[in-house]
Amino acid sequence: MSNKINASNAPKPVGLYPHARKVGNLLFLSGVGPRTAGSDANDSGVPGLVLDHNGNFKEFDFEAQVHSVFANVKAVLEASGSSWDKLVDVTVFLVNMKRDFHTFNRIYAEYFKDNQPCRTTCEINALPTQIAIELKCVATI
Repeated sequence: MSNKINASNAPKPVGLYPHARKVGNLLFLSGVGPRTAGSDANDSGVPGLVLDHNGNFKEFDFEAQVHSVFANVKAVLEASGSSWDKLVDVTVFLVNMKRDFHTFNRIYAEYFKDNQPCRTTCEINALPTQIAIELKCVATI
């Protein structure tokens, strides 16, 4: 049996899925991006991202997206009865590995000094909204 969890202080999912599901003592997070809480799929709501009237990037700050995605993961973990130190696996999706990996890796090391979950980083062509990063996580409860 599993329980669905939706965190009120995390961005709304862009589809029909919960933020997380508990199964036994495991917690599976759906893909978490950097959009701010209260934003939805029709609102950029992405820290460090400013678009022009045609939807093209005017400003882009990948570091701001990384800090925001970590804050969103933390919000979902805490709403689910877990915590940052209970993460056991993190899958990272980047839309531009060459441009963003080194920045991500540097910031990641700041957040994971003590807890070092398993990690996989993949480059993908696109994400459902205009974000440059998404995380898929597994934690214990």
